[in-house]
Amino acid sequence: MGYAHSHTWDRATGQRQSTSLLRRAIAASALGNATEWFDYGIYAYGLSYISAALFPGSTAQATLFALATFAISFLIRPLGGLFWGPLGDRLGRKQVLAMTIILMSLATLLVGLVPTYAHIGWWAPTLLIVLRMIQGFSTGGEYGGAATFMAEYAPDHKRGFCGSFLEFATLAGFSLGALLMLGCSVVLGNTAMHEWGWRLPFLIAAPLGLIGFYLRSKLEDTPVFVELERTSQNEKPGSVTLTALIAGYWRPLVLLGGLVVALNVVNYVLLAYMPTFMQKQLGMSDNMSLLVPLIGMLTMMVFLPFAGTFSDRVGRKSVWWFSLVGLFVAAIPMFLLMKQGLVGALIGFSVLGLLYVPQLASISAMFPAMFPTHVRYAGMAIAYNVSTSIFGGTAPMINEWFIARTGNVLVPAYYMMGACVIGALALIFVTETSGCSLRGRGIPGKA
Repeated sequence: MGYAHSHTWDRATGQRQSTSLLRRAIAASALGNATEWFDYGIYAYGLSYISAALFPGSTAQATLFALATFAISFLIRPLGGLFWGPLGDRLGRKQVLAMTIILMSLATLLVGLVPTYAHIGWWAPTLLIVLRMIQGFSTGGEYGGAATFMAEYAPDHKRGFCGSFLEFATLAGFSLGALLMLGCSVVLGNTAMHEWGWRLPFLIAAPLGLIGFYLRSKLEDTPVFVELERTSQNEKPGSVTLTALIAGYWRPLVLLGGLVVALNVVNYVLLAYMPTFMQKQLGMSDNMSLLVPLIGMLTMMVFLPFAGTFSDRVGRKSVWWFSLVGLFVAAIPMFLLMKQGLVGALIGFSVLGLLYVPQLASISAMFPAMFPTHVRYAGMAIAYNVSTSIFGGTAPMINEWFIARTGNVLVPAYYMMGACVIGALALIFVTETSGCSLRGRGIPGKA
């Protein structure tokens, strides 16, 4: 089903306005994702400075505390999904997304203003934890809503291509945060960074959030949601209770959760934990441990739109099988290669990153299509965030803890391989939805 079937494209201005509207919808969705990952980028790449400024104890203890605080925000995400998801199905996608981006960017801004442990003692980590919990709560409604918003605007035959730009924004936001932290480190030097320089990147979140809020507030809600709202005479789109959601759609909830285990364990090991891993376990300098993953991420960004387009042609499941099998086979060899020095680290990270790209490029098209319109936001937000909170955000802390206990630097590789097995088991039972319509109350792809 293409442009002509949506009320948005039936207006007198015709196809040109439709294309412009689609681009603005993608931009509005993507900017929120970029803001979310901008925060993760500056936190992950500024971890050594944040831990020294806001936490007590030795360097190792402070680092573990900072990683645990990173994980805490993810434990709150399911509550955000439970709150924002049903609200997005009831009030509409754009209103909820406008609220989440403001809340998220404000909390990120305030992290940069928290006084140090030396000045206010335990209030410093306490305030950081509270702000990370606010970020987690808002993020619980951000990604599921952004992916739903984008997927419902995109033409069915180009959903993978359009969705890839949401993940392009993920890496762009993370890379921007990393570049800012790295740039500040190079320009200001280690002493100034520890004293005050680490705070500067956090202050950029406010204008990013305001731009995203403006774009989202100016758009109409998705054609798919508006169509369902018009045709529902006796029942509001978001009137399905949590109990009814679990009872009626437990299968896609479980399958999506399994896919997210694979997706986010790999994601947070590669993107969030890798700078700490390269610095502490591989002995790289501060700047090199930041630069190597950054180069790898920029390489991944180039291939995302191509992988998204490929998923439109061959199907989401096909590209996922390639990614899962490739990561399982390559994880140990690439981590061993990383131990061989700078060039080996760059090659190893880049290979794993490129093998991960097919998953990343297709999720914004694949995941929303696992639910019907009237429970899509809630179903995706809840399943995605519960799985992410348990397995994704905790990945850096778990890997650091196991390496400290075992002394084995291959722990992240084993962890990624186990996650890929779980993802593969879920993928067996997932319905292919490439090219399927997202309209109506039926699950896409089901006869």
